[in-house]
Amino acid sequence: MTEAHHHTLGAELREIIAIEGPISLERFMELALTHPTLGYYTTRDPFGVDGDFITSPEISQMFGELLGLWAAQVWRQIGAPEIVHLVELGPGRGTLMADALRAAKAAPEFFDAIHVELVEASDIQVEQQRAALAGCGRPVNWRRTVEDVPPGPAIFLANEFFDALPVRHYVNSPEGWRERLVGLDAEGALTFGLSAEVEPYIKVKTEDGSVLEIGAAAQRLVTRIAARIVTENGALLAVDYGYDLTTLGETLQAVKAHDYVDVLAEPGEADITAHVDFSALSRAARAANAKVFGPVGQGDFLIQIGIAQRAEALKAQAEPEVAEQIDLALARLAGAGENEMGELFRVLAVTRRGVEDIPGFAGDDATS
Repeated sequence: MTEAHHHTLGAELREIIAIEGPISLERFMELALTHPTLGYYTTRDPFGVDGDFITSPEISQMFGELLGLWAAQVWRQIGAPEIVHLVELGPGRGTLMADALRAAKAAPEFFDAIHVELVEASDIQVEQQRAALAGCGRPVNWRRTVEDVPPGPAIFLANEFFDALPVRHYVNSPEGWRERLVGLDAEGALTFGLSAEVEPYIKVKTEDGSVLEIGAAAQRLVTRIAARIVTENGALLAVDYGYDLTTLGETLQAVKAHDYVDVLAEPGEADITAHVDFSALSRAARAANAKVFGPVGQGDFLIQIGIAQRAEALKAQAEPEVAEQIDLALARLAGAGENEMGELFRVLAVTRRGVEDIPGFAGDDATS
C-alpha cells in the first residue's frame, strides 16, 4: 500500500486551503464531485439500488422511451436535419439513452439521422454506458465537455444533470453580501466562513443572514448550449429537481448511502446537489436569443407526451405482477401531489425562435 492510497480528498482540500487560503463553495463542490482521482462521480457508480440515488430512467423504461419519441417529434419541428447529434449530458448508466434509442426506431428517418454524443467525465460511467449501448444501431461518441460535441444540429437531453453543477452561496451581513467560503478551523478541519470583501454586484435587500444561492455554472452552460442552438439549430430538454422562481435560501445537500450527511464531512464520498433555479436558466437561454418553453412539472410533461398510453400498452403484454410495477412506476414518475416527483421535478425546453408547439408544453405560454 503506497502513501497515495491513504490520501483522501479531505486531506488534499486541507492542503490547498492551507497554502492558498479559503476556497469558494463552487470550487469545493467541483472538486468533491469531479476531482480526477478522488471525486464522487469519478470514483464510483452512484446510481441504482446500491448507490446513493435512483433516477427516473432506473424507475422505468417508459421515461427514456418517451424522451426518445419526444426527440423524434422535435427533430421534425426543427426541420428534420439530415444528421442530428442526440446529446446526453451526464448519462449515468446509459439507461435513458438505450431506452430512447429503442423507442426512436419507431421513427426510422429520425433514427437514421442520429449520431449519439454522450458528455461524461467519469471513466467508470463510460464503461457502463458502453455496455448499455452496445448494439444500439447508431454511432456513439464520448466527450468530456459540451464544447467537444461536433458542430451541427443537436438535441440535448439533461436529466438530473444541472443539479450536480456547483453553486455559489452569498450571505447577507450588516456590511453587505459576502461569499461563503470553505476554510479551516482552529483544529484544521474544513469549515464554512465568509469572504472579507463584500460583493458589490448583488443589490437584493434582505434581512441579515439570508442566503442567496447562485448556480453560475449551470447558467453559463445553458448560455453556451442556447447560443449553439441559435446558430447551429437544435433543442435542449432539461429535467431536474428544482423551482420555478428565484428565491432566497439554500438547497445544498449531501447524500451518502441514501442518508443526508454534512456537506463538508466526507468530500468525495457523498453526492452533493442543489435544486435547480429554472428561472435563472430561462434568463440565460433568453439572453442568448433562444426561445424557452416551461418550466412545467414532470408529471404534466410526461402525461402530455403519452406516458399513460405507454403504460397501458406495456401492461397489455405483461403478467399481473409486472403490470402492477408499471402502475407504480407511472404513479412515481407522473404523480402530481405536493411531494411527488411529477411536481418536484421541473421540465424546461430551449429552441430557436420560430419553433412552435413542441410536445409536452401545451397550455404553457412559451415566452419568446
